[in-house]
Amino acid sequence: MRGTGRQAILDAAREEFGERGYAAVSIRDIARRAGVSLSAMYHYYTGKQDLLHALVNGSGQAYFDSCRKELESAGDDPGEQLAAVVRATVRYRAEYRLESSLTLAEWRSMSEEQLEEFRGRQFDGTRMFKEIIEDGVDQGVFRTPHPQDARRGVIAMCNAVAQWYRESGEESVDDLAERYVELALVLVEYRPAARRSRPAKSSS
Repeated sequence: MRGTGRQAILDAAREEFGERGYAAVSIRDIARRAGVSLSAMYHYYTGKQDLLHALVNGSGQAYFDSCRKELESAGDDPGEQLAAVVRATVRYRAEYRLESSLTLAEWRSMSEEQLEEFRGRQFDGTRMFKEIIEDGVDQGVFRTPHPQDARRGVIAMCNAVAQWYRESGEESVDDLAERYVELALVLVEYRPAARRSRPAKSSS
């Protein structure tokens, strides 16, 4: 069931952009699908660019909220922290595939102010991974000699989910997220503190 007002317009824009592409959709198409008049549409949004920004910005906020929630239960271990943000990123890319695709394909349609905001979120997301991986290296639980390459690999792997994942597939988002956690920990060469500090067996 479609919502009313602002949410109905956002839902309609999301559906129209997903089915036909940003360039092919008009404001009139969105208003018709939302079941509102053009005047009601313009009461909430100034045009397609404003709607694009609202969709991308809203999903971005949802991503960081998810990361914070996952990190709350991760504790101090960098391995658990990395697992937390990988889970959040995979779920976000699977659940917000359209917004991810729109961001990549239509970023030129954003205003300079909107682009600056978007790039700020990108920086914050990259910094989150970077700080966790650097902390893991400093603590000796991430053994990779190439932390920046590992960080780029983990982020690229997670982001690519938006390009191929389909809800109709056999694999659940949770199962996929856990597999990507395993892959991410391999990339950083995770060695948990308990395993690292275990005394060697006697040869006698």
